[in-house]
Amino acid sequence: MIVRHSLRNTTDLMCRLNSLFVPAALAAFAGLFLASPTWAESPAKIQPRGYVVYQTAKAPKIDGKLSDGEWDKIPWSEPFVDIEGTDHPTPPRHQTRMKMMWDDQALYIAAQLDEPNVWATLTEHDSVIFYDPDFEVFIDPDGDNHMYAELELNALNTTWDLLLTMPYKDGGKAVNGWEIIRLKTAVSVNGTLNDPSDVDQGWTVEIAWPWKGLQELSTAKFPPTDGDRLRIDFSRVEWDVVVENGKTVKVPNRPEHNWVWSPQGVINMHRPETWGEAFFSTQPIGSVKFKPDPARDYKTLLHSVYYAQKAYFEQHGTYAAELSDLDLESDFLQQIKLTATPLSFHASIQTPKEAGGETWVIDQNSLLQQQTAE
Repeated sequence: MIVRHSLRNTTDLMCRLNSLFVPAALAAFAGLFLASPTWAESPAKIQPRGYVVYQTAKAPKIDGKLSDGEWDKIPWSEPFVDIEGTDHPTPPRHQTRMKMMWDDQALYIAAQLDEPNVWATLTEHDSVIFYDPDFEVFIDPDGDNHMYAELELNALNTTWDLLLTMPYKDGGKAVNGWEIIRLKTAVSVNGTLNDPSDVDQGWTVEIAWPWKGLQELSTAKFPPTDGDRLRIDFSRVEWDVVVENGKTVKVPNRPEHNWVWSPQGVINMHRPETWGEAFFSTQPIGSVKFKPDPARDYKTLLHSVYYAQKAYFEQHGTYAAELSDLDLESDFLQQIKLTATPLSFHASIQTPKEAGGETWVIDQNSLLQQQTAE
């Protein structure tokens, strides 16, 4: 069992953003992304998973063992699936599940990764952790696709935390010098680490992500209240390996496997609009059924406009001024208002009262916001 506490203090996020961005050569490895996005692949077909996160009266001890009695009460998520979806011809060969709970101080995350040969090599903080088998967490605190966080850790509990100003596909930068305030992580190996001569059961992960570490990225208020939501997803990277001279080595020239909680539809974790949803509850554990965001369909439609506009721009060098110029179909299409210049656009839609009654708007950088009255 290995425990790491990150106790870096800060006074202002913008000062911290003066830290060095991930260099261009390294950005290609800062989580999965597509160097040349296929803009025709809209997220409309993706149905994000949801999970009810119950409040706990007692914070767990972060030791990686998940032995606290509170964890026993919390249900596991569905098993992870391939990043491209449940229809992928090669499902995950090892099971991965997660669970969450919360209190006024932090969001608590636990994960169980089945694995007959647990191995890890990276020991330096902020290494490119997914070069090893890893567990990853992605959080967009206010669901606007910008200013979101990524955390990766391996079976040695070596971590990499980074901030994304916006998705890579929109020209986002990874702030590698950013640290999650007072983060606590721990790993427990059920077996023997880096010993391929025996059969392991796997490894478990425990994370305490303080609300202060999310508040600085968001206009949303933390800790949450009953019924609040959070955009979140989890990923596991696994490699094909062989044993040579008693050591575990990767099979050369073979890509990694990507198993996730809520599938993306493409091999790209940096599409926050398709991440899953955490639904926070103060009710008794097990008493609440997950309720998806009532405005989800309308937000998804705006994202479809975004992807259609990106495809149009790629072909014509300018954004479409009329919705009729885009290859879109929806019963609500006529409710969208579109304004565009050659190099920018805004698409907005007002949701009905039962879906919140707000007006949502998206732009050419995929920034999704609630429109405020002028």
